[in-house]
Amino acid sequence: MTDFTLTARRRGEQEEYTSLSANFLHAQSGSSSGTGQPSAPLVQEIAITADEAFEGVIRIAMPVPAGAERFFLPGFLYGTNRGQAPLVVDSKCPRLRENGEFPASPWWMVRSDRLSHPCAFAYGSGRLSGFAAAPYFVSCGNQRKAWQPGIRGDFDQYTGFGCSLRPGEVWYTLGYENAPWFFLDSHQYSPRAPLGGNCFRLERGETVTVRLYRFDIPAEDERALHDALKWVYAQYHEPPRRLVSVRETVCEIASAICSDAWLPEHHTYSGFVFDRGDHFEYNPLPSISWTNGLSAAVPMLMASLRLKDEEMRRQALECIEDIVGHSVNDRSGLPYMVRQDGQWSNRGWWYDRQHTPGHAAYLVGQSVYLILKAYEWEKRECGINHDGWLAFAERVIARTEQSRNSDGEYPYILSEKTGAGLEYDSFSGAWCMAAAAYYSLLAGDRTYLNALMRSEEWYHDAYIRHQECYGGPLDIDKNIDSEGILAYIRGVRCLHEITGKEYLLDHLRDALYYEYTFKFCYNSPIKVPPLGTTGWSSCGGSITSVTNPHIHPMSSSIMDEMFYFLSKREDAYIRSRLEDTLLWSCQCHNTVDGEYGYGRKGWMSERFCHSEGLVKEKYPDGTPASTWFALMPWACGSILEGLTGEMWTRTLGG
Repeated sequence: MTDFTLTARRRGEQEEYTSLSANFLHAQSGSSSGTGQPSAPLVQEIAITADEAFEGVIRIAMPVPAGAERFFLPGFLYGTNRGQAPLVVDSKCPRLRENGEFPASPWWMVRSDRLSHPCAFAYGSGRLSGFAAAPYFVSCGNQRKAWQPGIRGDFDQYTGFGCSLRPGEVWYTLGYENAPWFFLDSHQYSPRAPLGGNCFRLERGETVTVRLYRFDIPAEDERALHDALKWVYAQYHEPPRRLVSVRETVCEIASAICSDAWLPEHHTYSGFVFDRGDHFEYNPLPSISWTNGLSAAVPMLMASLRLKDEEMRRQALECIEDIVGHSVNDRSGLPYMVRQDGQWSNRGWWYDRQHTPGHAAYLVGQSVYLILKAYEWEKRECGINHDGWLAFAERVIARTEQSRNSDGEYPYILSEKTGAGLEYDSFSGAWCMAAAAYYSLLAGDRTYLNALMRSEEWYHDAYIRHQECYGGPLDIDKNIDSEGILAYIRGVRCLHEITGKEYLLDHLRDALYYEYTFKFCYNSPIKVPPLGTTGWSSCGGSITSVTNPHIHPMSSSIMDEMFYFLSKREDAYIRSRLEDTLLWSCQCHNTVDGEYGYGRKGWMSERFCHSEGLVKEKYPDGTPASTWFALMPWACGSILEGLTGEMWTRTLGG
């Protein structure tokens, strides 16, 4: 397995990649070892020497098996990123398609830190093939070395990864390109830039050695990706920093939300809080869940019960009671998603991005699930039965359980007039499955169990088996994301608690493994402040989607589900990922005023820019910032939900 093709593109001289000799470079293949299997990838070393000074990008292409049409660059590209789906949508992302206009292309190249793991794979014809390689180079005295844990040196240059449909190849680059397009976000993009700061430089006579870890694995389906990713994780894993304890994190974040974000006239929290020095500025961003409402209130209730803080609890209960008591649309039997100026409706900030107006299953199911979680915690910790909350959940679930299609899939959008399903083909309805499964568990009501089991199987086989979960949040036009899987993880955990069926643990494992494809395995060398100057760690945080290229904290909310799996079946990989998630979650908020360039102690936003993506915030002097300068309670809620459960009472080694 030494059939690599090496080409290069010299700065300022050509737009296409040409032979090494045409760029005054030559290469020698060094020793190799290993079998190509997950436990022992074939290790291939390539030494590249400059016969004349070189400045540009060097590309190493590895062929993939004939028939391989699905490529995986974790966090950036899954399959084809739905390259076969309609391209004319509001939210753009790279799409892999042989023929098609922007945003489709038959090939893509990207800087290494847009990926959660430094690797590229292709699946087809019963095999998974690809490689892993260093995400960046460091300078160690007079030597330049590919980084891996344990190698110390000054950052030198990022590498890059890519893939091509014709010919079928996966690519590794010294230097990098974002090509044929660079995506700052889903609405701001630019064509391939001229070579400049992205170049790799070699002096005349200088040699650089590249080490590739190559895989060739028999595969029943795309889940074979995880066999390789476990090895990649172990090879490049770099734990997050240790900063403050679980108790300190919960206390500091929850106290900040309680004192700085509560809006009594709205019976909820502000979606954004901005510190203007002598006053706070609020953007309520109203919604019953997802980006406000119950996504903040229920974790705040959990925190209040752990901290025994009655004012914190009073606020959370007021928000929950207001939603339970007033949000239901009498025509559909479903909760409205927004209240603005005293009026309930479905016209949230995302409304104009919906192709079909109506109730969104993502918020409907999530809000019911969170109300049930609040019900369970109040009953367990305080001995209080909020019967109205359980009745609310029962009524809504009775409506959503009638909305499945013949496949067993819940809708993406439900009718505002009747509650009937209007649009499907998405993963967001898994929140309705999670809510119904949780209700079945808490109420001991097995009315819907058989149908829930069929739906669970559908979501697993249609989406998770193929590593292509799309249609979760409403703002990304059904592109592939990491958010929707969090609903399925909760639902399958509840179904296993009810039935004890062993295969459901397999499905829970598969779903956790899919989520981990978005979760960083090492600490990216971020250059933009404040993340690049505070010591912030990317390992343990999950990239939001292929559309929104930043890390946000939503995946921290499922630490209990990881604990649950480990209580039933030991898995060293899941245990290590849980440790990463814990440490990452305890280092993202201000531990002192202004630590991240804004706000007060305990403040945290949703946006952590680990790469060039979404770097849009500016300091007062106009320089770029790698986070959002705002307190965002829903994002904090994901951390609180994860840390106040089993993590509060148990150690990872317990």
